[in-house]
Amino acid sequence: MELSLAEKLRATVAALMHATGDTQARLAAALGLDQTQVSRRQSGRAAWSLDDCDRLAAHYGIGALDLLAGPTRACERLPLARRRTFPAQEATA
Repeated sequence: MELSLAEKLRATVAALMHATGDTQARLAAALGLDQTQVSRRQSGRAAWSLDDCDRLAAHYGIGALDLLAGPTRACERLPLARRRTFPAQEATA
């Protein structure tokens, strides 16, 4: 079963937040919203608007169509400078 566009967008935003280390509060501030509004959009109790999509895409440095194409495409297009870095794990002997 294929996800609806709204479900795909929520999954994409979650993936981008994870990839960048954004919190809902940080994302909300960048979009001119409050954390509760982001939470409602991410839970499906409110919808992301097209204007929100433009702001999301700009915040993450990707095209709006890449954002709407789903998590894989959006994360592939995410600029390296926006990606969260993880500490290298030490090899165990």
